[in-house]
Amino acid sequence: MSGKIISIHSFRGGTGKSNIAANLAAAAALDGKRVAVMDTDMASPGIHVIFGLGREKMKYTLNDYLRGSCDITDACIDLTERLSIKRGKLFLIPSSMAATDITRILREGYEVGDLKKGFTDVIKKKDLDYLIIDTHPGLDRETLLSMATADYLFVVARIDEQDLLGTAATLSVARKLQVPDIRIIINKKPGIYENKAIISEVEQKFKTTVATIIPLLPLLIEAGSRYVVTLRHPDSEFTKNIDEIYRLMK
Repeated sequence: MSGKIISIHSFRGGTGKSNIAANLAAAAALDGKRVAVMDTDMASPGIHVIFGLGREKMKYTLNDYLRGSCDITDACIDLTERLSIKRGKLFLIPSSMAATDITRILREGYEVGDLKKGFTDVIKKKDLDYLIIDTHPGLDRETLLSMATADYLFVVARIDEQDLLGTAATLSVARKLQVPDIRIIINKKPGIYENKAIISEVEQKFKTTVATIIPLLPLLIEAGSRYVVTLRHPDSEFTKNIDEIYRLMK
């Protein structure tokens, strides 16, 4: 298996994790790579909305695969043409938004081994350079698996005491799991803070490199998770932030 697994995680919801995952996938595809994004946040899925699939009925989802109803590749949606990507390939493996599917997965659970097999199978069958996993916030079975199998882990946090305390717990677990490459992404940074001061404090406190600092940008507020910002605004400050993260994966 040559493709790399990239886990995008946050301890709490609302950090902008899914938005970063979607845009990072787009950056890799624009660079000519074959990339898939998998939404493992089955309790509160949503990354498909950023790709413009919010109101569309999806034939198969990750939920169907975990129930044994389809192959993992059946749940792959090829978004390459839809997003006008010329060189690479971009696939999405969504989780179901149907209330019955969400309650069923929460009530009955699934075999974690099947999810791990899904990671390896989709990389092999789709010949992926990158599998980007949009995880469920916090520390649960899916998150621990995505961390344990990841080549790169990006932990997204805001300048917020609850976020930072949760980030400390996440980093501790990731180190015990011996994740090869761990970085912190500071997102939604208020303008009153200086980047240099944040980097110095965060890196000293967590002994982990800051990949990038993404300001609280009006452009992202306007986008409202309705589209992939890097594709519509390739020269934006946010796109530059995403490119900084992508360079660390290459």
